[in-house]
Parts: sequence; C-alpha cells; structure tokens
Amino acid sequence: MTDATAVTGAEILVDALEALGVEYVFGVPGGAALPILDVLARRGPRYILCRDETGAVFMAQAMGRITGMPGVVLTTSGPGLINAVCGTATATEDRDPVVIITGHVPRRMQFRQSHMNLDSVALYAPITKWSVEAQDPATLPEILANAFRIAMLPRSGAVHVSIPVDVATATLPGPLPTPWVPPPVLGAAAPAMLREAAAVLSRAAAPALLLGVRAGQAAIAPAVRRFLDRHPWPTAMTFESAGTLSRKHLPCFIGRVGYVRNQPADEVLQKADVVLAVGYDSIEYDPSAWRGDGSVHLVHLDEIPAGVERSYRPDVELTGAIGGSLDALADLIGPTPLAPRPEVKAARDWLAAEEALGAELSGSPVHPLRFIHDLRQTLADDITVTCDVGAHEIWMARHFFCFEPRHLLFSMGHQTMGVSLPWAIGAALARPGCKVVSVSGDGSFMMTCMELETAVRLKLPIVHCIWRDDGYNLIHALQERDFGRSFGCHFGPIDYVGLARSMGAVGLRIEQADAIVPTLKQALAAEGPVVIEVPIDYRDNGELVHSVEAAALH
Repeated sequence: MTDATAVTGAEILVDALEALGVEYVFGVPGGAALPILDVLARRGPRYILCRDETGAVFMAQAMGRITGMPGVVLTTSGPGLINAVCGTATATEDRDPVVIITGHVPRRMQFRQSHMNLDSVALYAPITKWSVEAQDPATLPEILANAFRIAMLPRSGAVHVSIPVDVATATLPGPLPTPWVPPPVLGAAAPAMLREAAAVLSRAAAPALLLGVRAGQAAIAPAVRRFLDRHPWPTAMTFESAGTLSRKHLPCFIGRVGYVRNQPADEVLQKADVVLAVGYDSIEYDPSAWRGDGSVHLVHLDEIPAGVERSYRPDVELTGAIGGSLDALADLIGPTPLAPRPEVKAARDWLAAEEALGAELSGSPVHPLRFIHDLRQTLADDITVTCDVGAHEIWMARHFFCFEPRHLLFSMGHQTMGVSLPWAIGAALARPGCKVVSVSGDGSFMMTCMELETAVRLKLPIVHCIWRDDGYNLIHALQERDFGRSFGCHFGPIDYVGLARSMGAVGLRIEQADAIVPTLKQALAAEGPVVIEVPIDYRDNGELVHSVEAAALH
C-alpha cells in the first residue's frame, strides 16, 4: 500500500524552488531530468523551454543580474550539462547568481562506463562557487537553500547541483520544509578604517572615482549618487557598472574604461593623486592598464577584500556594505575644492565631441556612432539594453549612455559571445511588459540565434539589432594590429531579415543612416520579437584596439 503522504525527490526539489521564490526554470528536456520535468508539468515555477543549454544559462544569468536572486537552469546528464558549461562559467566570471541543476545517471551506475555518465561535480567545480551532488532526497531542501545563499553572497556566481535519477525518484514521508535564511546584511566598514580613508581622500588635490561591477547594483547606485551630490569628483566606470549614474550626474562622468587603455578617462585615473575604487573587480579591467606602476594612492571600497597584486595595492581597504560605507565616508570627507584639471576637461570634451559627431554621420553602411546616437535618442531610460561581445560591445560601452542600474548589460569576465539575445529573453521575463533591446554583431548573433524561436514562442517584446559586416571584426582588428594581416575572420552573407521571418519574428533592414530612428520606432511599436539588420561601417575599428601611452591620450 502506498503512503499518501510520500513525496519523491523531484517533488521535494520543486517544493524547495517554490519556497525560494523561483518563478522560472530554464532548460532543455532530457532523460535524466524527466522526473523533475514531470513535477514541473503539474506545478511549481514556469518551465521555459530553450533551444540549447548554453542559451538557457544565459537567460538565467540575466534573471540573476537584474533581480539579485539566482536564475535557475535544469539540464539532463552528459551532453546536456556539457552544453551548459560555457554559460555557467560566464555567469561566475561576470559575478551573476545562477543555480544550475543537472540530472545524473543512477548512483549504482556512476562507477562504470555507462550512457551519458561523467563526473559532473568535478566538471563544474572549477567554474562554480560550489558543485555538489545530492545523495539523499531528504537533503535537497538544505542543498538548495545553501546553493542560493552561496550563489548570492559576494562575489556572486554560479552553483551546481547534481541530482541522480534514483534520488529524484526515491520516496520518503513529506513534505519537507526548506530552511531558507537570506544572506546576511553587511554593515558599513569599520569606523577606524573609514576615518583613515577620509583623511587620505580629504588631502587629495586630484581625486577620481572608479565604479566597478558591484557599484552598479540597483540597491547601491543611490548611495553612489548621494556621494556625488556632495563630492562631485570625476567618475570613470567599467563596462559592467553602466547605469550607476543618473542624468543629473553627467557632469561628473568622464567615460567608461575597459578592454584596452586608450580612453581619456584612463589618463584621468593615471593623473589622479587618489582613486576611490568602488565595487571594482580586476576581472573587469586589468589594474595594470589604468594604474601603471601603482604609484597612485588607492582606497578600495567593496563588499569583499581586494585581490592584491602588483598594480592594485590599496592604501586603505574598506570592506563592508558598499552603500553604507559610501554614506559614512561622504560624511567624513572634508570640503575638497578642486582646481580645474585639463585631463578632466579633455575627457568631457571628447565625450561631447563624439556624441556630436554621431549625430552628423550619414550614409550607408552606418557608422557605429550614428547608430548609437540615434538609439539613445529613441529609447526611454527605463528600456533594458543587452549587448553582445565583439567590436560593437566596445563602441556601445564607450558611447551609449545609460542612467538606470542593471539596464545596460555587458559581459566582461569571459567576454562570451552569443549572450545578448538570451539575455534579452531573461530581461523580458524579469521585467514583464517592458521592452528590451539587444545588440549583437552578426558573428555573435549566429552563436545563439536559435533562441529567437524561444522569444517568438513566448511573445516577448524584444527588438534585436544585428550589426552586419560578415565577419569577426574585433578579431580582424586585433590581427591587423599584431600581425599586419587578417585570417579566418570572414564568413558568407546571411539574410537576417529572412531568417527572422522564418522563425516567426518581424524582420526589418536599415539601408541608410536616416532610416535608423523610424525603423527603431516601427520595431518598438510592433508586438513580439523584431530583428533589425544594420549594415555597419567598421573602418574606425583599429582605434578600438590601439593601446597608447598616457602622454598621447589627448
């Protein structure tokens, strides 16, 4: 006789996901995940069927970055979990919370060569914060609660949970509660360290602020803005801190830095006598690129201790809640009347000149500055923009201004190509009813283009812009710089409008620069996904990758 109160491991897992507030589970079906899928078919978070496991993890990554709660992925064993490796590593290196659940062969078969059997815990260990296999269904609520906490704790990243089929199908008396305890709320840095930092910063004649990935969190951006209200220092930003400043603080903005040291903001950082680095992670931008010999005084303010290296040795280290530490520091810093600095003026003038140039460029193919100018003029500030990796990413990071936190998404950890369309799907689900615009090159789009069908099936309000040049132009520029020639970077033309329509999306093409704004407005007014193909003029890409010395940054 069957016990009416008995529950399976799969049911316990879904109960835990519900208790943790999970709304969506992204994945591709497979044999080792079938017991869990059968429960999801009846209840629990909504299952989002994806076309590839890589795209599924990217969608969950966007969900994690925007909401702060881990996005959840479910894959099968063998090739299913292997396909998810790239997205999992990307989430960890981009500091986004994700929990990936993988089905596994029964425990009795794991010791031998068997169908779709591999050591998934060992495979995921180097690319996650924690990789574990459940051996008893009774432990699933505890494992899931800890997985979520670990994924969310600084520095955020991916956690992997393996569930053998026999654990998912085993029964025991239930239900079992999930012992969820939210991650601890940090306080501000130690008062003595805050006073020491304030003394260093109060003496500065040429301070600068560098905002990193953790400064761009929605809960922290207001504290950054309050700090700048009282201490309007020149502010450089990494790509992933986009959106931290409001329009009100544009006079402080000297540009985004990253990838290659060739921006006027790099010179401001090098000529500063003190840099206050807030939420900065060296994976975003190598400190040797912007600190040189490390002689500039440095105050490190973050949730976690600094990763100390030759070019990154803080004079003072403030570890604690970023927002609380910034507010406390703002109270302690004395008046700092700043003399005019030519490098700051040069950075501001350069940004204004590039924006003005973008408004004037015309013709076909379309210059990146013109597209970015018209895109910014067309979009409301609350529209989420996701950006892929490639030459277009550098153009967008340097010239597309954003004024809301976590509304302009870049990948700077592994710089993984193919993220923008899946990210757009995750963003549209995280912000229901809101338009999302994604931007990719044609090379990066083709890596995850199959997820366009997912967007169409879900009827999501996504506008995806493809910068077409029939090649991997960033690699082309790097080869020309380093070897004087290009090889293996060009592929055949594709009808992206026809491709979009074949999947049920609206397909549009921009032929001339003057058509950018009307085409964007048409796309934003349409229902469901829209793909816009844009022939792009990459003749100035050599400047993106040309690193110059500080003395030449004018």
